[in-house]
Amino acid sequence: MLYIGIDLGTSSVKLLLMEEDGTVKNVVTREYPLYFPKPGWSEQRPEDWYNETMLGLRELLEGADKEAVAGISFGGQMHGLVILDEKDEVIRPAILWNDGRTAQECEYLNGEIGKETISGYTANIAFTGFTAPKLLWVKKHEPENFARIRKIMLPKDYLAYRLTGVHCTDVSDASGMLLLDVKNRRWSKEMCDLCGITEELLPKLYESDECVGTVLPDIARTLGIPETVKVAAGAGDNAAAAVAAGAVGDGNCNISLGTSGTVFISSAEFRVDRNNALHAFCDANHSYHLMGCMLSAASFNKWWMDEIIGTKDYRKEQESIQKLGENHVFYLPYLMGERSPYNNPNARATFIGMTMDTTRADMTQAVLEGVAFALRDSLEVAKSLGIRIERTKICGGGAKSPLWRKIIANVLNLKVDILETEEGPSLGGAMLAAVACEAYENVEAAAKQIVKVVETVEPEPELVEKYEACYQKFRKIYPACRELFDEIV
Repeated sequence: MLYIGIDLGTSSVKLLLMEEDGTVKNVVTREYPLYFPKPGWSEQRPEDWYNETMLGLRELLEGADKEAVAGISFGGQMHGLVILDEKDEVIRPAILWNDGRTAQECEYLNGEIGKETISGYTANIAFTGFTAPKLLWVKKHEPENFARIRKIMLPKDYLAYRLTGVHCTDVSDASGMLLLDVKNRRWSKEMCDLCGITEELLPKLYESDECVGTVLPDIARTLGIPETVKVAAGAGDNAAAAVAAGAVGDGNCNISLGTSGTVFISSAEFRVDRNNALHAFCDANHSYHLMGCMLSAASFNKWWMDEIIGTKDYRKEQESIQKLGENHVFYLPYLMGERSPYNNPNARATFIGMTMDTTRADMTQAVLEGVAFALRDSLEVAKSLGIRIERTKICGGGAKSPLWRKIIANVLNLKVDILETEEGPSLGGAMLAAVACEAYENVEAAAKQIVKVVETVEPEPELVEKYEACYQKFRKIYPACRELFDEIV
């Protein structure tokens, strides 16, 4: 049988066709626009997601045995606000995860209501990217749109609705809305009340590998697939990527170097750190995970290479970097503010330590190291909860760099496992579809069969020691600059 995974990303949708044994038959990517109506705003049109997904599905299935398609599921960008009216039509463009307009709403939730109270309801505090603050923004600034809301959805769930006619979401993606009682895997009545909504406006909750329905007859005819094709709820992008990386089961770790950067740690136990520096979410395996998220990771390197240096030859730029752990230049990677562990939308990127002998290579190295140091910030919070991690999987575009992998292994002092197939959330979605169709007993069984490690980057004791000294310097820079960031924004 064949299974389709759909990764609804920020800049494109990636579709993957997988055989039951995990063999990837085809991959298709379709791009769509991103809109910035005002500084700090970020929006997309859900209709663009659907149109490009349907075009991508047709392309994906060309030459394939369409009658063998058994299931479809998703990974997707989290936190985006999609609102539908009484006719299930989109009311306004979706407000995305990287939109920063909700500072006042977050201050209301974290300040007036109180972080401890909000965390008690949801296991998390308010961040500008989360969904609930966006709802409050619409309520205040677009009351006519707020009054029309009949269903509140997340980006990937809009696709699931268009394919099945079912209003659904999964617990991993819903965890990032600030509307879910994460510990008990149910909607929080208290948060609904604070946002002025009822639970009826929210979609039905599913586990990630649960079937929500089958494809609509019109969809089946259009694509040439059976009407019996099951659609599983899917997962948020990082939870889906963790499935694809085999980072499921207690104490497993996955680092993602994509547009954003994450440290994802699966946990059999529900845990919350004292300062809510890490997100405490449900995972795609009927359990929980902790996640440290930095708003940009590989995108920092892209910005540095494309916009500042002016080159597309990333590999060549990294060839001249030789003296790891000895760089005198440091870089704070906060181009778009920062989430974990500081939750500060006013934080900014900063180079420090440059002298007359600083080279282009030194600054490129500082960019790569700055991301690694910021990821370690999140790992240190996990350690404070008594979690001990010895190794991690790694995925995302930045993970293709051998140098960056080596830096991360030594900065975090972790064994870094390289995967044979690194397709991220799209593969995770296909695996969840296979579980929903009972091709595998559960997510862990699917991961054991499908995910294969082909190489491990081992930390080097001497380099670990050098980077330890560098990290202790790095961690002092943000506190020294924090008040200045507030003044210059």
